[in-house]
Amino acid sequence: MNLKNSSIAIFVKDIEVSKEFYHNLLGLEIEFDFGKNIIFKGGVAIWEINPNHIIPSKLGDRCANASSNRFELYFETENLEEAYKSIKASNISFLHELHEENWGQRTIRFFDPDNHLIEIGESLRCFIKRMLDSGMTQEQVSAKTGVALVDFEKILGE
Repeated sequence: MNLKNSSIAIFVKDIEVSKEFYHNLLGLEIEFDFGKNIIFKGGVAIWEINPNHIIPSKLGDRCANASSNRFELYFETENLEEAYKSIKASNISFLHELHEENWGQRTIRFFDPDNHLIEIGESLRCFIKRMLDSGMTQEQVSAKTGVALVDFEKILGE
């Protein structure tokens, strides 16, 4: 079996509200817009699924259960502050605002219009560089992040 991930489909209640959120607020580029199914470049799709489709007919209420949060969509950025300011200005509901994880990466987590959990974090390169720029040694950064010293050159592009 030779499988290739094509996209992650997120079931949404209102395609236009979700399109506004993912395209206009988060800046995801639309690759295909089929009306009730929108595929963004990078492997994320939103789908306002017809209630008569086999998925909701078999899953019932589990398909539309907006409180389950059994996954999160994860994105990285080189400028977390800019992303945070943009999202904060949109009155989005946050799980948490700017936060530094135990391994040193700064993240924010918030909810889309259908209550799906979304995380935006600093890229690996960004937070390793930030720690090194703060005066930490490579050994200290390696100990904090769990990134092996031999990978620093590859990650930092040096």
